[in-house]
Amino acid sequence: MAKVGKRVRAAREGIDRNKTYALGEALGMVKERGKAKFDETVEVAINLGVDPRHADQMVRGVCILPNGTGKTVKVAVFARGDKAEEAKSAGADIVGAEELVAEVQSGKIEFDRCIATPDMMPLVGRLGKVLGPRGLMPNPKVGTVTPDVAAAVNDAKGGAVQFRVEKAGIVHAGVGKVSFSLEALEQNIKALLDAVQKAKPSGSKGSYLKRIAVSSTMGPGVKVDLASLAE
Repeated sequence: MAKVGKRVRAAREGIDRNKTYALGEALGMVKERGKAKFDETVEVAINLGVDPRHADQMVRGVCILPNGTGKTVKVAVFARGDKAEEAKSAGADIVGAEELVAEVQSGKIEFDRCIATPDMMPLVGRLGKVLGPRGLMPNPKVGTVTPDVAAAVNDAKGGAVQFRVEKAGIVHAGVGKVSFSLEALEQNIKALLDAVQKAKPSGSKGSYLKRIAVSSTMGPGVKVDLASLAE
């Protein structure tokens, strides 16, 4: 059995792993235990009643968190001409066309979010094997392939969170920082859950939202009572 360090044991104290807590109480526990030397991210894990191996049970989408993520997001935009200028004016960190494709192909990826205009997709499509595994490939379903690059850049900078269900049927997302107020974190989580609910696929049968837990980057998970989310 692996040894548990003093810090981990201390963080787990007071949390009943078999109990679910009201959202506000669970977040309070997470904030109390966010003792790292940096501002830890508050994360949500949502267990869904889907099997993503089936195409009609895939869940993915994007959510604009009302209070932002607390994270500085570096945005790259594949665009030419006027659209490239629009992206730069909106605050994109990296803007380019063929030269940016070449940089990414060489392994130089210095951005957290990637946006492309529709006319650039024949070029950007070549980067699927590079950007896909990193979750960076532009996709019209989450608003990152769009002619309105200014709005997409503003969303990415302002708190847009992309989510996609993993093989085990779980959606993970960062919803703010430990330094955020309880109210801000609750609002962000409820916005994310609303987006996940709206993304419910046609193939999902029975219970869709099964379990939810919150944690900080370095802290233990705390189970959330689903009924408290409706309050």
